[in-house]
Amino acid sequence: MIFLVNLARVVFAPLLQEFIAVFQIGEGTVGIIATLAWLGSALPRLPTGWILTRVPRHYVILATGGVLTAAAAFTASATSVEMVGAGALLMGLSSGVYFVAANPLVSELYPQRVGWALGVHGMMSQLAAVAAAPLVTLVLTFFFEWQVVFVVIAAAAAIVTVALYLAARTTDLPDAGTEDRDLLGAVRSEWRVVLLGVVVVGATGFVWQGLFNFYELYMGTKGLDTATAKNLLTVIFAAGVPAFFVSGRLADQLPRVPYILTIIGSFTVAVLVLTVTRGLVPILVLTAIIGYVIHSLFPAIDTYLLDTLPDETRASAYAWYSGGMMVVQATGSSAVGMLRETGLAYDAIFTQLALGLAVVVGGLVALQQTGRLPQ
Repeated sequence: MIFLVNLARVVFAPLLQEFIAVFQIGEGTVGIIATLAWLGSALPRLPTGWILTRVPRHYVILATGGVLTAAAAFTASATSVEMVGAGALLMGLSSGVYFVAANPLVSELYPQRVGWALGVHGMMSQLAAVAAAPLVTLVLTFFFEWQVVFVVIAAAAAIVTVALYLAARTTDLPDAGTEDRDLLGAVRSEWRVVLLGVVVVGATGFVWQGLFNFYELYMGTKGLDTATAKNLLTVIFAAGVPAFFVSGRLADQLPRVPYILTIIGSFTVAVLVLTVTRGLVPILVLTAIIGYVIHSLFPAIDTYLLDTLPDETRASAYAWYSGGMMVVQATGSSAVGMLRETGLAYDAIFTQLALGLAVVVGGLVALQQTGRLPQ
């Protein structure tokens, strides 16, 4: 299920060039389409947290399967850029609901190995990101219609939803969240932990969203052909597959806040180096490094949050974090698209974004050194 809900968010990135050609639109407009998928993922997260104070987690997860099936079918029927944008928003909704319900459930299924469990779960999510570009290439090669991509997603979502329902009926599910019934009380008591998560992932994700959604077009400005640029997008996601597994295990063993700050500092440096890098081999190596580093962040921050938050506030506080960080990062794609249409080069755009992130990292390190960050 996590494979499909993440595919619903990332599949739009390798389709941006196709949308530009089919609908005769610019980079600013396709940037908005990509943003809508991630904005859709942000919007239902807090309402989902409220629902989880009343409905078992696995019921909510099953509902996401139905939403994804219907949303993908709608997108497959799109005949205008407006319909594609609406479909992106709806597909994003399913992922937002899923992550808020499923991540706490996974951490509660394996309370002694939270980092490991979230790493395995996230690794399957990352495999979807790896598969997105090859799936789009395969469909366009054999069927010549981008709509087929969404037909495949709709059919798969329907099948997996039924399978998940059958699995849930035969599983002894945890009841750790039965006392989590106060959405506002959760954020009042855990606001420092939630705020740290929002700042870290929101700021880093803002840069990441703009980078990966425009990576194919960005690499074209560095002299790489279209096929190579598209394959680099696969490399950046493929590097994240081992990152989820390894980082989840490291998050179980290392001091978590220093580890998280090291990750976002490394990502900042890697993006800055990318802006001044030329040549296929150096770009290929740097692409893999960026992919590994950024995807190490997600299991690390989830392990920190879900293992730190107590049973009585876990899902509610996580929903506040999840909604907050997604709203911040979702606008990264549209920001890059708009800056691009003003005439700025990609190198200049990502230099400015990385320098802005460096300021955030510096501030967090200073707070860490003075003991002001929740450990």
